[in-house]
Amino acid sequence: MSRIGKKPIEVPGGVTATVDGQQISVKGPKGELSAVLVEDVIAKLDDGRISVTPRDGSNRARAMWGMSRTIVSNLIEGVNAGFSKTLEINGVGYRAAVQGKDLQLNVGYSHDVSYPVPDGINIECPKPTEIIISGIEKQKVGQVAAEIRAYRPPEPYKGKGIKYAGEYIFRKEGKKK
Repeated sequence: MSRIGKKPIEVPGGVTATVDGQQISVKGPKGELSAVLVEDVIAKLDDGRISVTPRDGSNRARAMWGMSRTIVSNLIEGVNAGFSKTLEINGVGYRAAVQGKDLQLNVGYSHDVSYPVPDGINIECPKPTEIIISGIEKQKVGQVAAEIRAYRPPEPYKGKGIKYAGEYIFRKEGKKK
């Protein structure tokens, strides 16, 4: 029994949701999103709540149950409040800046790295060592954050690189004489 799947999803005020078979559309103050659920689950909208149930007792239906409920929950949270991830840059001379539609990263290479910002994503740099990525699609925000972090992942000896805010970097001791 899925503990996550059993919980109904509340549709907050200002957000309208429609369920048409496997297609779920959500419209809110931040924008509009939709998703198609797998055939193994059934979604129902009643009294301002969306409930997701498995179509039968098969292993696949039960496996898709909690995931489908979380997808619908993320749609509603995205159009209502949005998602954001914060990246921190550590290292001497490492910095970032937004120039037009590109994010310019200076992370220790002989050249600046230019990352084009995709549609639906907003990137801000309040400080040269901080990047805030925000948008309404949770998957897209996480993907962009992972792509930026991949340019210079943090290394374990000095901790230099791009890391998520709050991420713990396991530090290693250097060579001994």
